Amino acid sequence: MSSALVPPPAPALRRCDDLAAILRDALIFENDPSMNEEHLLRQTQRLLESLDAGGIPHVLVGGLALLQYVDVRNTRDIDLILATEDLPRLPGFVLREKNEWFATGDCGPLRVDLLLTANPFFAEVATKHSRPRQFLDSTLQCATPEGIILLKLYALPSLYRQGSITRADLYETDILQLLRLDPVTDDALLAQLRPHVSDTDLKALAAVLTDIRNRFNGQNRFA
Repeated sequence: MSSALVPPPAPALRRCDDLAAILRDALIFENDPSMNEEHLLRQTQRLLESLDAGGIPHVLVGGLALLQYVDVRNTRDIDLILATEDLPRLPGFVLREKNEWFATGDCGPLRVDLLLTANPFFAEVATKHSRPRQFLDSTLQCATPEGIILLKLYALPSLYRQGSITRADLYETDILQLLRLDPVTDDALLAQLRPHVSDTDLKALAAVLTDIRNRFNGQNRFA
């Protein structure tokens, strides 16, 4: 389990001022007539500026973070690691659902999904696996490739138990793409997950990582 992929030379990080184009493309893809593109982009910029100017501790995760590194599906959601006490500081945020570790809501037409730092694993990822990045006119903390991999691995057991096979398959594909850029070993990933998942889930995740690396090696044979 200690083997690591030998990655190709890492491409330059994507220009994050393309965020507006990413959100616009997602709107077009969804073909939702109720969505107003200008309103969505304005609300997005307002939210990002509030995180930056308001000094709200946060980490951008999910699709927009992933799009910095790899070509993946479009998204019109914003996913953040955030503290529960900072929810009232998000401008125009309307809370829909919340439990101890997760919350979801809307900022106008923008869906916002939150991973709350009450979960020690989310807090650890936010502290150890984020970096500042420029989005539009704001500087945000954004998850690193290793941070995104860890979050997706952490989510996989729950997705499979819920029967969300399609979503789990997408997560595994995202992990494969990120592992091509980041030489982190299986042992390093599993060591960070170990305090936060059951022994049974950890063993299953080790098998998932082995399968993902085998898929990567199979792709290399046809490169």
